[in-house]
Amino acid sequence: MSGRISCRGFWAKLKKPIMALSPMDDVTDAAFRLLVVRRGKPDVFFTEFVAVDGLCSDEGRPRLLKDLRFDESERPIVAQLFGDKPENFARAARLMAELGFDGVDINMGCPVKTVINIGAGACLLNKPELAQEIIQATIEGAGELPVSVKTRIGYNKINSVEWAEQLLAAGPAAITFHLRTKKEMSQVAAHWEEMPRIVAAARGSGVLIIGNGDVRTLAEAEQKAAETGCDGVMFGRAIFGNPWLFNRAVRPEDVTLEDKFAAMLEHARLYEQMFTGEKNFLVMRKHLMAYASGFPGAKDFRISLERIGCAEDVRVAIDAFRKTHLNRVVESPPGLSAEQPI
Repeated sequence: MSGRISCRGFWAKLKKPIMALSPMDDVTDAAFRLLVVRRGKPDVFFTEFVAVDGLCSDEGRPRLLKDLRFDESERPIVAQLFGDKPENFARAARLMAELGFDGVDINMGCPVKTVINIGAGACLLNKPELAQEIIQATIEGAGELPVSVKTRIGYNKINSVEWAEQLLAAGPAAITFHLRTKKEMSQVAAHWEEMPRIVAAARGSGVLIIGNGDVRTLAEAEQKAAETGCDGVMFGRAIFGNPWLFNRAVRPEDVTLEDKFAAMLEHARLYEQMFTGEKNFLVMRKHLMAYASGFPGAKDFRISLERIGCAEDVRVAIDAFRKTHLNRVVESPPGLSAEQPI
């Protein structure tokens, strides 16, 4: 396929192996990313995915722009987009450049039914020509911003090399492969054995290849990169309850219960400050439940968290746990007042 090749932009400046945080809907929002920044940031951040059709709509754009807020401390920060219309990807990519993002990423891997039904996400695994058109349209619209792709290794069966070759022909700056098929969702072990074949297919193209799936620590990610030859690793579920994931100075055993409490409360307050009136606070529960594990009394604590509806409820639950399970009252750490600047 002939056409423009994406510029490499910030990707060319990153030290390998690159460590990235996966874009996850209702997870990697602006509040959570800022929390991670304060505890040890990855080499690359991605936003939650945003619909190009909505961004190209006068009605949808104002609402979706709220999902594209970011702090300067997050750079490099990449906006992830989804859809199935090349012309809307071009328009949305121009908007991402105007908003000051460092790159644009195309979602070609989401297996959620509502996304598949509109022909987007993993549905594009079955439409290689359209996928190539979308990449080229995004490159045209992005201008000086690098364009990347996040995808899977097949739809109903593994088709990693042929699919990689089709994407490589469109000239993106980087491709992240979630090493499962759409059919497999996240119900089987990631197929890291496919990565050396993908890397071989990409050799000489200049396109960075990132692996994703089942990696829990930086040490494990470095081992995967060394064994497979990929340029980096993207973390997903490992970040839940562990905003210290990318901090090399913090070992898991160094994180205390009070560290977890402080992160929970700070996260809840950031979320409330940023999204009150826009998102339901109940979205926070998946994060709170993830923090509340791995210590005596955690089950009782999780039960108490089922009733929370605001950041103040989180503080009350923490204080009640301290009193009943730790037999002490500890003041909330300094700097975590509701007025803390974000």
